[in-house]
Amino acid sequence: MNPLIQLQQYKQSPWYDYISRTLITSGGLSNLVANDGLMGMTSNPSIFEKAIGGSLDYDPQFKEEVAKGVTGIKEIYEALVIRDIQSATDILLPVYQKTGGTDGFVSLEVSPDLAYNTQATVNEAVRLHQSVNRKNLMIKVPATDEGIPAIEYLLGEGININITLLFGIDAYEKVARAYISALTKRVAAGLEIRHIASVASFFISRIDSLVDTKLQGTLAGLTGKVAIANARLAYALYQDLFESPIFENLAKKGAQTQRLLWASTSAKDPRLPDVYYVEGLIAPNTVNTLPAATFSAYKDHGKPSDRFMTGLESAKATMTHLANGGIDFNAVTQKLIVDGVALFANAFDQLMGTISVKRENLLGDKLNRQGYALGSLAPIIEDRLKEMQKSGFVKRLWRKDPSLWHDDPAHHKTIKNAMGWLSISHDIFKIKQFSKTIWAEGFKHVVVLGMGGSSLAPEVLRKTFGIIPGYPKLHILDSTVPAQIKLIEGKIDISKSLFIVASKSGSTIEPLVFYQYFFEKVKQIKGDQAGQHFIAITDPASLLEKIAQENNFRAVFPGMTDIGGRYSALSNFGMVPVALMGVDIETLLNQAELMRQSCDSCVPPQENPGVRLGAILGELALQGKDKVTFITSKAVKSLGAWLEQLIAESTGKEGLGIIPIDDEPIGTPVVYGQNRLFVYIRHIPTADKQQDDLVNTLQSAGHPIVRIELSDIINIGEEFFLWEIATAVAGSILKINAFDQPNVQESKNYTNGFLDEFKKMGQIKEEAPVVVAGSFKIWEDGASGRGEKFFAPTLESVLSAHFAKIKQGDYVAINAYLPRTHDIVQILQTIRAGIRDKKQVATTLGFGPRFLHSTGQLHKGGPNMGVFLQITADMKDDIIIPGEPYTFRTLAGAQALGDYTCLLKRNRRVIRVHITGDLNEGLNHLKKAIEGAIAN
Repeated sequence: MNPLIQLQQYKQSPWYDYISRTLITSGGLSNLVANDGLMGMTSNPSIFEKAIGGSLDYDPQFKEEVAKGVTGIKEIYEALVIRDIQSATDILLPVYQKTGGTDGFVSLEVSPDLAYNTQATVNEAVRLHQSVNRKNLMIKVPATDEGIPAIEYLLGEGININITLLFGIDAYEKVARAYISALTKRVAAGLEIRHIASVASFFISRIDSLVDTKLQGTLAGLTGKVAIANARLAYALYQDLFESPIFENLAKKGAQTQRLLWASTSAKDPRLPDVYYVEGLIAPNTVNTLPAATFSAYKDHGKPSDRFMTGLESAKATMTHLANGGIDFNAVTQKLIVDGVALFANAFDQLMGTISVKRENLLGDKLNRQGYALGSLAPIIEDRLKEMQKSGFVKRLWRKDPSLWHDDPAHHKTIKNAMGWLSISHDIFKIKQFSKTIWAEGFKHVVVLGMGGSSLAPEVLRKTFGIIPGYPKLHILDSTVPAQIKLIEGKIDISKSLFIVASKSGSTIEPLVFYQYFFEKVKQIKGDQAGQHFIAITDPASLLEKIAQENNFRAVFPGMTDIGGRYSALSNFGMVPVALMGVDIETLLNQAELMRQSCDSCVPPQENPGVRLGAILGELALQGKDKVTFITSKAVKSLGAWLEQLIAESTGKEGLGIIPIDDEPIGTPVVYGQNRLFVYIRHIPTADKQQDDLVNTLQSAGHPIVRIELSDIINIGEEFFLWEIATAVAGSILKINAFDQPNVQESKNYTNGFLDEFKKMGQIKEEAPVVVAGSFKIWEDGASGRGEKFFAPTLESVLSAHFAKIKQGDYVAINAYLPRTHDIVQILQTIRAGIRDKKQVATTLGFGPRFLHSTGQLHKGGPNMGVFLQITADMKDDIIIPGEPYTFRTLAGAQALGDYTCLLKRNRRVIRVHITGDLNEGLNHLKKAIEGAIAN
């Protein structure tokens, strides 16, 4: 007779510890049930990893799910797995019916990532139970301290539970009592208990595999005996608990006992017979779940008997001998459950990685692709990624674990309340309906009045998508320089313009004074209806929200309090303006969601594009390659300015930081130092061969390169999320809070001080310049006693002395409080390229005051690597700010002076050059002077 069928004579149920699509579709499972007495099945992440990762059987459904829009990696996994579980439960349903609901079960495990989270375990177990929708399903939950209350709750809800990863008697007693407690509560509530089934799964061979390594001397005789002895003691406790009066009362109401299930019953020690743990564990009212090889071996040469029932005293002696020999079995079982959870989690990670790769291939052009050429640094990155996987980094990131970024508890609250950007959710319908109203009313222009995080993302998208025919033109105002304001004003018809006042805090000075100026302009035309030309985007209960309500703004779109400004690109701050200019934000956000899914908590670091990119940024910064230099296709060129803010403001603090280099003209390898990481963001349809060749040349010269390819402009939404994740990860590697900006306020404070002085005195008193040379006034850090002394100084000699302070590894920052016109940008770009080529240092170019909300944090809080050239000029134009005692010229001047003062106080190497004559002529003169200053 088939030994497997014989087990039933001993009241033991043989289950199968394996599942695969082929086993089901080939008829193999039905054959096992019909011919080998199979009475149930178990699965776990390791089993599914082998089944899905090791075959092509799931590919047709994989493609089907992606085609239906199921693109989340865990969602794809569940779709594949649930189909298997449903098919298996259907095949085993006759067994379930024949045994009155005792056998015929198929087990599905909750994600091992949730093993230490009670509520998350409950939520997923309930969801899986509902999704499978089969009465002979068992949900597997590990017997961790956090898992046991979840088990009791789920049983109380009438869900069948397979308690997994049991090793110790104490843990088993808690599990059994949780089962009894759940049934007792259901009876007290008048609920049915007859249908509830549960098994307590003891893992057998893993115990001997660990204990046997500790057996020496007189304990050597216990080799291969401890696991079965422990199981015998568990069975004795099972008998005591389920023959007790309290359970007898439940049994009268139809309760089943919670059977012991022997798991991990393959013999790992080659010295033991292959059916050792099957033969040794035959007992009434138990289950033995056998791996495929063990199942076949027992069918071939198993010899069932009831020897297990006669070994209780021997089992007690074995465990006593073990304890007397100095081995703490409780410590052994604690290690086993921790290791067991980790093993399943690793298998789950491998499975998610496999699905991630297949998903990427199926999505094709819908997903941006990354490539890396890191040379000798590649092994360092791989080591970092392995360490991240071992520490559960990705899961901790998605749990918003603040300890990833900072050890100081004072930072933890800020961090936890700054990660709402991990979710992408919008009231798209509301934004679309509002946009349609604006279009229908004939608005021709939309003007964002913002600064930093509230203006950069709309600017990127405006420049990327351009003017969309039939929709309003989008304009961005983020400069207090009067000429820049007049430039914007000259491009719009105020009577047909909608103004977006965007400020997360609602108290940022620039958006508020922009609002005051344009509101008065609109009021002169529209009178009491002026508010209908304004909307606000701001956090709830802010000053700006109050202003909007008092002035009858057309709408207020809320910010999210747990999303910081520079992480807000995919929130209302980015989406409302670009929806108004006609961009399909639904598709944009859907593309961003694809990247969010690629970076999800279930995706291991090695296959997680955001985590891998962040690891490269952070680790290479630690290796001295901290100048992240962006090279972009023309179609996505503007993305660099947003990346510059995100990285600089997130990482530049506590004397550390990654220095982003945006829009620096590309040079040959010889002009670059050894501190660069190049990131090439390439738009495939408009790729430039010359640009490709230059990047290839840089790679051949040994510079590390990251390549990111976009097949479609709409995929730019993916980059926003990718870089938010990557920047957060890089900040964690640097061990800094990537979500605050402690030094931005310093510059504001100095600015406010100068404005207060103006309010009192009617002027801002400046120190005398160190040098006056022709139409130039110069202030430099020698004003505080640290600089050079000049004899008959010229502009060139002062600049020469300043640039002589540049050291290897520094960067030069040109901070221009000037109008951002094409001509001025070109002159300054030429200047920075010349400095880069001669000094072989990285260069940045920022226009004030906008960069104060971007690289300004890095300048003051980051490493003291910056050599600063601030350029100011006489502002011939001026504009009154309604309701304020100062003008825009005064405000812009105070901001420049506040920035300069802050840099001085931070002991930065800074020089201020003020042009008093014609601006273009002065800039060209300055360019020649700098060329002379750096000639040697």
